[in-house]
Formats: sequence, C-alpha cells, structure tokens
Amino acid sequence: MSDDIVTLARGWIGTPYHHRASARGVGADCLGLIRGLWRARMGAEPEALPRYSPSWAEMGGEERLWRALARHLTTPNMPEDGQVLLFRLQSRALAKHLGLQTQGGRGFIHACPRAGVVEAPLSEPWARRIVARFAFP
Repeated sequence: MSDDIVTLARGWIGTPYHHRASARGVGADCLGLIRGLWRARMGAEPEALPRYSPSWAEMGGEERLWRALARHLTTPNMPEDGQVLLFRLQSRALAKHLGLQTQGGRGFIHACPRAGVVEAPLSEPWARRIVARFAFP
C-alpha cells in the first residue's frame, strides 16, 4: 500500500498552494494533500474540517492536528515510505505541517506556500522537526 500512496501523492505534484483547499491540480495546502490521499484510498473524509490558520508558527492551544491524525491513522512501528509525517517547525509552535515520506526516507511530498505541492529532500533540518509518523489504515 505504501507504494500506492506515494504514486497517488506524486500525482499531486505541481498543484498550486491554496490554504484549506484539497483539489488535485487546482489547489491544496499540506493538510489538503493528505485529505485528498485519504479520499482516494479510503472514501469520504472521516470528520468535518475545523478552521485553522495558515501560520506554521502558531503558538499555544491544543495539538488538534496531531490528535485528529491519531484518531484516523495508525501509528507505525518503523519508518517507511507512504507514511504521513507531522512536523513542528518552531520549538514552541504547534505541530502544523504535514508531508508524505518517499525515496526510502530521503524525500517527502508536501505543499508549501511558494511552491505548491513538491517532492523535496528530507534533509536534516526537516528530519529533526518530525514529531510524529502515521500510516493509512
């Protein structure tokens, strides 16, 4: 299944960045990419999308994204391609960025404001910001 998810995610590359969007080729943010992959593999989304800010540096509050991922995805034992990566981009900020591991852990697919959906190296600065991994059930 991991190869299938990675193939699906690669089909999103080039999709422009749009906050709260989740339409392949039209617009997506990082959560929208994962929502689109969920719909392609699992069907309807499991819960309504709450409001959220586009800021990756948002401080305080609850780790709502982390909890939602834990409700609907599984926690893997070992890192592998196709897993959803949750990042905390600043030390005291909420964990609010998502990507999908590729290339044997050397890459990941994610959506970012300036570039849209891209496959990028999972460099050390990115890797050290991973706070959780999840797998599609």
